[in-house]
Amino acid sequence: MTDPRGDRDARDAGTRSQDVSHESHDNLVRADVTELEVVEVREGAFGAHGTGDTSGFGGLTRPVVMPGPSQRPYGGWFDEVADRFAGGAGLEGAIEKVVVDRGEITFYVRRQLLLPAVTHLRNDPVLRFEFCSSISAVHFPHETGRELHVVLHLLSMTHNRRIRVETTTPDDDRHVPSVVPIYPTADWQEREAWDMFGIEFDGHPALTRILMPDDWPGHPQRKDYPLGGIPVEYKGGTIPPPDQRRSYS
Repeated sequence: MTDPRGDRDARDAGTRSQDVSHESHDNLVRADVTELEVVEVREGAFGAHGTGDTSGFGGLTRPVVMPGPSQRPYGGWFDEVADRFAGGAGLEGAIEKVVVDRGEITFYVRRQLLLPAVTHLRNDPVLRFEFCSSISAVHFPHETGRELHVVLHLLSMTHNRRIRVETTTPDDDRHVPSVVPIYPTADWQEREAWDMFGIEFDGHPALTRILMPDDWPGHPQRKDYPLGGIPVEYKGGTIPPPDQRRSYS
C-alpha cells in the first residue's frame, strides 16, 4: 500500500520543477478588467428558431462577451514578459491590448506587425518562446472589421512558460502574415486555418487544402457556411440532413 503523502509530495515537487521562475499558480491571478466586449447576441434556446418552443427557453437573450483589456499588475511573470515584449525593436504600437483571464495571458497584436513580433518572442533570450504548439482560428460575423481571429499558442521550453498571441483580420481582407519562417510547425496549422476559414497566410510556402478536397467550395468552419449533409438511416428510420431540420443562428 502506497503512502498518499509520498504521492502528494512527488506531485508538488513535479509542479515546482515545471516553472523555473518559481511562480506559484496562486500568483497568476486574474487582473482587473476595465471593459467587456460584446461580439454577438444570441437569442433562443441553443440558437434555434421557429421550433414551436413552449418551454420558455426560446425567449432567452444571451450576449457573447469577450474579456476586455486587463490592468497592471498582471501577476507572476506576466509583467516581465509583457515589458520585454513591448520593448522589442520596431514593435511600438504592435500590442493592441493584453488580456489576463483564467490564469492565462493573451497579447493582441496588429496583424501588420505579427511577423516581427513573433520573431522577437522567439529570439529574445529573456522571452525565448521557441515553439508554436498550435494555431487556431474563429469567425465572429458580427464583430465588424475584426470578423476573423487567428490565435498562436506559444511555448517557451527554456523558461517553461506559455502565452497566446492573437491577431484579427476583416472578412473583406482576409490576409495575415505567415509565421512559417519563424515557426516551421505552423505550416500545416496555417493550411488548416485556410482550409476551414479562408484566411490567406501571406508568405506561406504552399497554402493548399489539408482536410477538404482541393475542389471543395467554401470554408466549412465559417459561421455563414451552410450546414448541408445527407439523410442518415438509423434503426429503420431516416434522419434528415442538418440543413433540413431547423434553423440555427
